[in-house]
Amino acid sequence: MPPGILASEASHFLGFDGGGTKTECVLADADGRVVERAYEGPSNPLRTGYTRAWFALSEAADNVLSRQKLHAGHIRAICAGLGGASRSGVGRRITTFFERGYPNARVRVTTDLETAFEAGFGTGEGIILLVGTGSAAFGRGANGRTARKGGRGPWFSDEGSAFDIGRRAIRAVSLAEEHRGPATALSKRIFALHQSRDWDSLGEQITKNPDDVFPKTFPLVAELADKDDAVAQEILAGAAVLLVDLAASVASELGWRDREIPVAKVGGVYGRSKYFDAAIEAELKKQIPSVRNVPVEISPAEAAVRMAIRLASAKGNAA
Repeated sequence: MPPGILASEASHFLGFDGGGTKTECVLADADGRVVERAYEGPSNPLRTGYTRAWFALSEAADNVLSRQKLHAGHIRAICAGLGGASRSGVGRRITTFFERGYPNARVRVTTDLETAFEAGFGTGEGIILLVGTGSAAFGRGANGRTARKGGRGPWFSDEGSAFDIGRRAIRAVSLAEEHRGPATALSKRIFALHQSRDWDSLGEQITKNPDDVFPKTFPLVAELADKDDAVAQEILAGAAVLLVDLAASVASELGWRDREIPVAKVGGVYGRSKYFDAAIEAELKKQIPSVRNVPVEISPAEAAVRMAIRLASAKGNAA
């Protein structure tokens, strides 16, 4: 950090949204206005490892700071919502990383669910259905009671996520090739998508890093579902049921019956397929008849920077 930047001179704020596919970082000025935005690779340390997560967070922050000719010492507060941060020890390690790099900043590391909730509801009540590389639902009532479902990782949770959809799509191609499942247009595209020669090559990629294969298959499934491929549509219809079940389970745990239930949808899978979006909407109305869809006006990274501003202004709040 260049000399001469005192804590009293720190006036800017950083907000991060990091998951298994990408990281978004926003920089806000002293008036709380977002002045820069940058994107980098994944920063969920449980999926990418800490080194790769730290690199993505650092690069994103360096990008927004350099454009404004700022340095780490100019940052007054940081809030990062990261996938995997609910796991014991993860948040503490990332917090230490930020504290060492930004000596004048108060730091808060929380889950991507909390920043997504902030984007949808602020300090209000509702249910967030977060679906990207992973999936989860989180709700909070007016009394402060919370409930969470899903989001425990790809091997036994994250149902209906981009990872789950991609895995099901590749399995469908395998079944079709073995004449144990229906033909699908996925078969003609899957190897070219992943630049694989054959099943052995694709299998090696999956073994090396499944996050580089399964989530990246989702856009192809979304595209082909909108082109009436029956297998792609079946995969997405099944995913919609699993996703909405997460939100419905949260509503049940919160005791929300015979009342309007506000639900906000956040994540990279939305808006990629008209078929999938419609399937999710239909399933919401089926499982939660009193649902009220809440539009999300800001990104989770913008919500995180808003939380950073609150952190800085809270008297007596420890970093």
